[in-house]
Amino acid sequence: MRPKLRPQLRHIALAGALAGASLFALGYPALSQGNPESLLPEGFGEPVQPSAAPTASNAPASASGAARPKTGGVADIKLPASDEAAKAALAASGNVTGDLAADAALIDATTTAEKPATYEMPPAALRRVDKIGRLTPAHGGLGENAFGGLKPRYVMSLMHDMDAPIASRWASILLRRTLLSQVRTPRGVTPADWVAERANLLLRMGEADAARALVQSVDVHRFTPRLLDVGANAALATADPMALCPLVQPALAISKDPQWSLAEAMCAALSGEAAQASALIDRARMRQGDQSIDVLLAEKVVGAGVNGRRAVKIEWSGVDKLTNWRFGLANAVAVEIPPKLIAGMGPYALAWQARAPMVPFAARLDVARQAAVMGVFSSQSLVDIYGGSAIGVDPVEFVDSPADLLRRAYAGPLEDRLQALRKLWEEPEDEPGRYAALLLTARAAAYLPPHVAFQSDINRIIPALLSAGFDRQAAKWEPIIARMDDQATEQAWAALSLALPRSGGTAEFGRVKDYLSNDDSDNGHRGRLLVAGMAGLGRLSPGDARKAADEAGLDIVIHTAWAKAIMLAAERGQPGTVALLAATGMQAKSWADIPASHLFHICRAMKLVGLEPYARLIAVEAITRA
Repeated sequence: MRPKLRPQLRHIALAGALAGASLFALGYPALSQGNPESLLPEGFGEPVQPSAAPTASNAPASASGAARPKTGGVADIKLPASDEAAKAALAASGNVTGDLAADAALIDATTTAEKPATYEMPPAALRRVDKIGRLTPAHGGLGENAFGGLKPRYVMSLMHDMDAPIASRWASILLRRTLLSQVRTPRGVTPADWVAERANLLLRMGEADAARALVQSVDVHRFTPRLLDVGANAALATADPMALCPLVQPALAISKDPQWSLAEAMCAALSGEAAQASALIDRARMRQGDQSIDVLLAEKVVGAGVNGRRAVKIEWSGVDKLTNWRFGLANAVAVEIPPKLIAGMGPYALAWQARAPMVPFAARLDVARQAAVMGVFSSQSLVDIYGGSAIGVDPVEFVDSPADLLRRAYAGPLEDRLQALRKLWEEPEDEPGRYAALLLTARAAAYLPPHVAFQSDINRIIPALLSAGFDRQAAKWEPIIARMDDQATEQAWAALSLALPRSGGTAEFGRVKDYLSNDDSDNGHRGRLLVAGMAGLGRLSPGDARKAADEAGLDIVIHTAWAKAIMLAAERGQPGTVALLAATGMQAKSWADIPASHLFHICRAMKLVGLEPYARLIAVEAITRA
């Protein structure tokens, strides 16, 4: 394999090759050669002799040896009817007996200056717009008729008005898969706007990568102003200025936003057009001022491009607001953003920051935990962030760090693994932190062998397994829990009663009543959530469900418009609408603010449309986090 040369050496080598070619052309022998043989084509460097114009008699033969076909004149050349100027020029030239190639060259010469060439993609290469989405049912998505025949404006208004992120991690995961599903584009709605509303909700949920993938499902020439705006925000949320480049020219044609001019400068720099990029940046500095943070960040991106020679120092003093533009460009060029500014953007920005590739792992631990609780990060992704935070850490500082505790939770004697798990479970003080610890340790807990000796830890082992969806591993503990003390294992029993597939009416009303009696949550909210989950999933017989609801003070009768809407969607077999309305019913900061009746209607509706696995995990999450 030939070694690659640095740019400067490649220029020197090219100059040397050209100089050598000139010497050969002039007849000078190469140095250190006796009688060199020229490697250049015959006649290279010799004066060009004038020759007669090619005619049918002296035209060169084709590669196959046959003479090129003769033409009978203009009538033999296929031209569009609009190219009258080309026809006139060809007729005026008098070249009506020349070969086809000469005539075609003349046509090209006369039409190029008047009409630029246009290129059209073949229909097979265009992305379809009747069904848009990344996930099919075979890959975790919903069916193409997930929203049924609902009016599109109603569905889009639900998406537009939703206060995301929502309280439930598993409901958020289901909503993400719903929005990414390959569903039919409703009639009367522009496909690009249909995608824009879905992608914009994904961005507010913290799902930057999912939003960008959905935006890229539409060809750029079909973008509407709304999708251009959402597409730009998706590019900035993923800290990738290059993703703005396909959008720049369409946006400049309809928008006067100065940031698109800055994007044009960045794209020019990233494409190697340093002079054009510098001119555009200088023009922006004149219009917006030398100290504009937006211009300075764009200039720093320009300096990182090909042949960029701009050194820019970013100071956040005086900046009281972090916009999507500032977030995306700062993370793209590894400029540290003050945590206060990130927190001011909203919870979704924390999830964006957690996946920013230029941010060090150690600086992402806190935001990664929050992203995992929101449903943006999986349990495995959270473990990977912790593992990455240990890279390059001093061995002395690594001892007893969160990454070290996580390592010890996987390897070593069983008692040492349990001690590490307990420290990780006990360290957080707030509810999101405690749930993040369960997510972090879910896979390590799956390696624990089921045994009655773990009775003191069972109420955290089972919720940890189910927080990441390890229901099969959790099911192995059910016979062990049956041999343990009922009161000591009631949280684990309740979680398994909700999480495992069951036939109707299998839960013991006596144990449900004991759970309600021992409930120490605020106003017995956890107990009501347990009854709501069991009743909605059909784990209690109708009679026991009514008695348990009365015991817990739970009203499961449909009263609200939301409850009527989600049950109607379930009866009509619309899983996408059910998932969207379920998320609508969980617009709160925590599970403490979610009415238990909402959980009942959500579980019941999801079971009717084939989404019971999600309903079971949502119900477990409810009693774990309440």
